[in-house]
Amino acid sequence: MAKATKKTPQKKSSNTSKRPSMWRKFWSIGWKLALILAAVLMVYSIYLDQIIARKFEGQKWYLPAQIFSRSMSLYPGAPVSHQQLVDELKLLGYRKVANPRQVGEFSASSTKVDVWRRPFQHPEGKQPEQRVLISFDSNGVTSVTRSGDNRQLAVFHLEPVLLDRIVTGDGEDRLFVPTGEIPPMVVEALILTEDRSFYEHYGVNPLAIARAALVNITAGRTVQGGSTLTQQLAKNFFLTSERSIIRKAREALMAVIIDFRYSKEEILEAYLNEVYMGQDHSRAIHGMGLASQFYFGRPIGELTLAQQAFLIAVIKGPSFYNPWRYPERAQKRRDLVLRLLMEGNKITAEQYQLAASTPLALRNSARPVHQKLPAFFAQVKQELRSRYGEALLKQSGVKVYTTLDPLAQEAAEQAVSSAMKSLNAEKQQLQTGMVVTDRYSGGIAAMVGDRTPSYYGFNRATDIRRPIGSLVKPFIYATALAQPGHYNLVTPLKDEPITLKNERGDTWSPQNDDKQFSGQVPLLTALKKSMNVPTVNLGMSLGLDAVATTIKQAGWKENINPYPSMLLGAVNGSPLMVAQLYQTIGSHGRYRQLAAVTQVLDKDNQPIAASGLAQHQAIDPSVNYLVQYGMTKVVESGTAAKLGQAFPGVTLAGKTGTSNDRRDSWFAGMDERNVAVVWVGRDDNGKTSLYGSSGAMAVYTQFLRNRAPLPLRLPPENGVVQGYFDRDTGVAMEPDCGDVIAVPALADSYHPAENCGKPKSWWQRMFD
Repeated sequence: MAKATKKTPQKKSSNTSKRPSMWRKFWSIGWKLALILAAVLMVYSIYLDQIIARKFEGQKWYLPAQIFSRSMSLYPGAPVSHQQLVDELKLLGYRKVANPRQVGEFSASSTKVDVWRRPFQHPEGKQPEQRVLISFDSNGVTSVTRSGDNRQLAVFHLEPVLLDRIVTGDGEDRLFVPTGEIPPMVVEALILTEDRSFYEHYGVNPLAIARAALVNITAGRTVQGGSTLTQQLAKNFFLTSERSIIRKAREALMAVIIDFRYSKEEILEAYLNEVYMGQDHSRAIHGMGLASQFYFGRPIGELTLAQQAFLIAVIKGPSFYNPWRYPERAQKRRDLVLRLLMEGNKITAEQYQLAASTPLALRNSARPVHQKLPAFFAQVKQELRSRYGEALLKQSGVKVYTTLDPLAQEAAEQAVSSAMKSLNAEKQQLQTGMVVTDRYSGGIAAMVGDRTPSYYGFNRATDIRRPIGSLVKPFIYATALAQPGHYNLVTPLKDEPITLKNERGDTWSPQNDDKQFSGQVPLLTALKKSMNVPTVNLGMSLGLDAVATTIKQAGWKENINPYPSMLLGAVNGSPLMVAQLYQTIGSHGRYRQLAAVTQVLDKDNQPIAASGLAQHQAIDPSVNYLVQYGMTKVVESGTAAKLGQAFPGVTLAGKTGTSNDRRDSWFAGMDERNVAVVWVGRDDNGKTSLYGSSGAMAVYTQFLRNRAPLPLRLPPENGVVQGYFDRDTGVAMEPDCGDVIAVPALADSYHPAENCGKPKSWWQRMFD
C-alpha cells in the first residue's frame, strides 16, 4: 500500500511537468511562424508597394492619341456663313439660349451670333473662355466683337471637334480630367453613394465589410459590397475580377498601401479617371471625362446637377443602367443619388425636386461619339508616318490637329450617298471618290473614298489612278495665257480636223464631242465648252513639254508621258492629286502641298517637330485670275451650266471632265470657301453612260445643296485690266469699237489698236 501511495504522486508530477513543456514548444513554434509570416508579409508589401509606386508615380494610363478637326477661325472677311457657325456650335454641344449666361451657351439672331466660348487647348497655345458677338452679311463674317469692352478682334478661334481617339489593343478609352476640373457635386455624390467614410478610413473599412457580409448572408445572395473606393481602385488598377479570398486579401493590402502613400485627393483623381463607365461597341469607357462626352456630348464642367448625378448612378452597373436600353431603370437610380445628396444636406429639397423632374437629356445617339472617317483617317495616319515617324502614335497623350471640316465632311458624305443612289450606282457598279479642300488654309477639309462613306477598304479618293479627262485643260490654257503677246481670252483657236502621227506611224485624230468643226473659236469658248480639237491645236503649238511643266508646277507629282493624248487628259491620277492642282488655282496660283495634319502636341502640349510642306508660286497670279474667270464661264454658260442654274446669282467656278468612252466622270468645283474634286466610275474600268456633267457634277451639286455655297469673289488682281477684243480676230480694241468682247486681260500686253484697227485716212496720216 505504501509503495502504491508513493507512485501515484510521482505520476502526477510527471504529467504536470509535460504541459508547460508542450505550451513552450507551441509558443516557440508559433512566434517563429508569426515572425516568418510577418517577414513574408513585409517583403510582399514592399513588392506591392513598388508595383503601386510605378503605376502611381509613372504613367498611370496610356492615353489614346486624340484626333481633332480644324479649329474654326472667325475674322472680318472670313468665308463662314451665319448658318455654318450655328451648325458648328451645335456640333460642339453648345446650348442655344435666349441670352448666354455661362460657358458653352450661345444665342443667334438673323445676322449675329453671341457665343460664350469654352477654354481649350489650341495648337498655338491655351485659349481662355471668352464671350464674343459675331456679325455676318451675305459674304461671311463682317466683325468679331469681344463682350465687355467692345474690342474688335482680328481673329477668334472656336475649339476643334474631337473626332476620335486611337485606342490601343486593350480597348480602354479615356479622357483625362484633373480633379480641379470635376464639379464638386460629382465628388460629393460619389462619396455619399460609394464610400461615406472615405476620408476617415485607411484604405479598408472593416465595419462596412462586416455589415455587407451580414446583409449578404441574410439575403442569401450578394446584394451589398463592402469595398472602399481605394479597394475598387486597387482592383481596377492591378487585379482581375476573380472572386476569391486571396484576391480580396491582396486587394485590401494594396488599398492600405495606397492610402498610406498617397493623399485622398490623389486617390480620388485616379479613381475618377479609372472607373469603368460603360461600353461603346468594342471600346471600354473609363473615367468621368469621357463618360460625360459619351452620355451627354459635352464637357463634364457643363453638366447639370441631374446629369452629374447620373454619372455616379451608372457606376453601380453600366450595362444594367444603360440609359438608352433601360431609361426608367437609369432614371430611378439617378434619382436615388439625388436623394442621397439631399439627405446629406448637399442640395436643398427644391434642387432635388427640380433635378429629379428633368429627363436624362442624353446626347443624340444617332450622332456617333467617334467619327467614322475611314478615308480621311487613312490619310492622317499616312501623313503622321511620313512627317512625324512610325512611333508617334505609340506615345501617350498625343494630340493630333487636322484640317477636317466636320460640316464639309457631313455634307460630302450625304452628297455621295444621295447622288450615287440617284445614279443607280449599285446596279451600274459605279463607285466614287471625293476630296474637298479649304482654299484659305490649303488643308483637306473632307474626303470620301467609297459610295458607302463609312466603308473601311479601298480608298478611291487617294489610291485610284484613272485618266483625268478634260480636267487637264485649264492648265493648257494657263500655259497659253502666260504668253500674253500671243494669247488672250479671245484669241481664235483652230477648230479644224487634225491628225497626229507618232514615231511608230500610229495616227490619232481627236474629235469634238459633237463630231463637228467650226473653223475657229475664241479661246474662252473652247475652255467653257471643253472643246477637244481647239485644245489639242493649242497644246501642240505651245509644246507638250511646256504644258507638262505647268501641270507639274501646279502640284502633279507623278510621271506625265509627253504624248499628244495628254492634252485631252490621258494622265492618270486620283481625286486627291487633281484637288492639289485645282487648289493651286484656288490659291491665286500658289502651290501649297495639301495636308490633313496641321500640328501635333505631346502629352505636355508641346509641339512635335515635323517635316515641312512645300510651297511656291506655280502660276502667275494675273494669269491664274484669267483661268479662274474662264472657269466661272464654264458654270455660267458652258458644260457646267446646269450647276449655275441650280444656284442662280451665286458665282461658282468649275470644270467637267470625261475620259475616253465615258469610263470616268470627273468634276472640279470651287466656291469662295472650298475646292472640291469628284470622280465617278467603275472599279473594273468599264464603260458608263456618264459625262462629267451628269455623273461627278451631280455629286458636287448635291454637296452644295447640303452646304450652301458662298459666292466666289474675284477681287481685282494686280496686272489685270478690263480688256476689249475683236470677236473674230482677238485683237485688242477700244471699248467703242464695233463687235468687241469685254473680258479681263493682262495690263502689260493690252494695247488697243488705234482707229479700231482700220487703216488711217490720208487726212489722219497728214495730221499725225
